[in-house]
Amino acid sequence: MDTDWKTIIGHSSQKERLRTMLQEGRLPHALLFTGPDGIGKKRMARALAAAILCGTGNDPCGRCESCRAMQAGSHPDYYEILPESRGKSASVIRIDQIRAMQTIASRYPILSGSRVVLIDEAERMNEAAANSLLKTLEEPEGPVTFILITSARGSLPDTIVSRCMPVAFGMLPRGDMAAALRAKGIQPDEADELAVLSDGSLGRAEVLCEHGGLSLRNDALSFLEQLDTMDMEEVWRQGKEKGEMDRERLLEWLLYLNMLLRDLLVLHEDGGSPLIYHQDCRQRLLDLLPRFAEHRIFSLLAEVRGLQRRLQANVNLRLQTEGFLIRMRDLT
Repeated sequence: MDTDWKTIIGHSSQKERLRTMLQEGRLPHALLFTGPDGIGKKRMARALAAAILCGTGNDPCGRCESCRAMQAGSHPDYYEILPESRGKSASVIRIDQIRAMQTIASRYPILSGSRVVLIDEAERMNEAAANSLLKTLEEPEGPVTFILITSARGSLPDTIVSRCMPVAFGMLPRGDMAAALRAKGIQPDEADELAVLSDGSLGRAEVLCEHGGLSLRNDALSFLEQLDTMDMEEVWRQGKEKGEMDRERLLEWLLYLNMLLRDLLVLHEDGGSPLIYHQDCRQRLLDLLPRFAEHRIFSLLAEVRGLQRRLQANVNLRLQTEGFLIRMRDLT
């Protein structure tokens, strides 16, 4: 587990603020890290956790027993909660996960002077889990620091948000991202393209590189190109194909579709605009413009975002994608 402040890209003001509060003993017992996915919130939270558990009141030393345990991912006083998927249902954080954490957090620390609990994707807590966590945030038992991470602050109950100190994180600069990707051995041209496509999210850029995300982008563009000529046989074929996708991969495909439609809107205003995500597909997008009036693009975007919301719940992927494809095809 990487717990070194120095390896965190960007977010220098947030980093300095957290380090200062820790050094001065002003760190609250509950923090809420907010911002888009893939920008380093979790890495920052782990580095802060290591510093808290190291107990020096400064950066983690990297040498003591506590730091070595964090680096190995086996610290007895550090606890992470992640959303869990059971069967084909959407990933959520359930009350039994919160109760298990509460039992551990109430015990006296084993290795350090306190405990740290990290809750990733906190917006995925169901109502029972959120209500149970609220009681612990109001009256924590023993020395424990909670770090909640979310990319959807508005989806968290106000009662949870009000009991945490918010720390907001923004998108990473493209230059910093491209440099980080080149440091991982990615060719400069590809690193620059990934930095543009990932819209300030290094995590998204890494997923693109590792899991063939560019092929999903290309598939989304091909979908737009054939939308006007798509017959029902093709609808059923694509509905079956996309309905069999992993939920997260389908959401990624929808993200690219959303970005392509956004680029079409930009090109309507200025065909030479440097602000589009998909610079390498400019001509193909320009060729689509006569068929995609602005009002149609806005209607298509509404359908895309509607499906993105529905996929957060436990729905039948194939039925949802088939209905989505039919509605997209029929919009004029």
